[in-house]
Amino acid sequence: MTSRIFLALGSNLGDRVANLETARKALAPRIGIVRESPIYVTPPWGYTDQPDFLNQVIEVETLLHPIPLLHHLKDIEAEMGREITFRNGPRIIDLDILFYGQDVYEGEWLQIPHPRLQERAFVLVPLNDLAPDFIHPVLNESVHDMLAKVDSTGVKPL
Repeated sequence: MTSRIFLALGSNLGDRVANLETARKALAPRIGIVRESPIYVTPPWGYTDQPDFLNQVIEVETLLHPIPLLHHLKDIEAEMGREITFRNGPRIIDLDILFYGQDVYEGEWLQIPHPRLQERAFVLVPLNDLAPDFIHPVLNESVHDMLAKVDSTGVKPL
């Protein structure tokens, strides 16, 4: 059985729409896109003295297990010119694994489900477009219910 895998994409430097498109295209052939949320304009989170982000969530299918999937995403970020600066800083592209089905993974470099997704409207709004009834395997809450607990007023459709 195929797991429902959700990835978050974000960009706030350069041509943000093109960055998201380039990242989506770079996933192939190892990762296939099943569905895409709309793109949202979102205020920066954490460090706020930077340009607004464009954010999107995609549902994907892949034969890659979590760690090889993470490496593939980090390779795409590096190929696109992402420079590691500081936590929550500006970036040309950011690719995160939100859910890998109902799997829970705790490693040094990767946590699945993403450990802060329930706090982030910029993730929950587009995720809700794709999977409002998806249940977080640790919190045992639906995406819709998690979204109802955060302030999403700054998240606007592109």
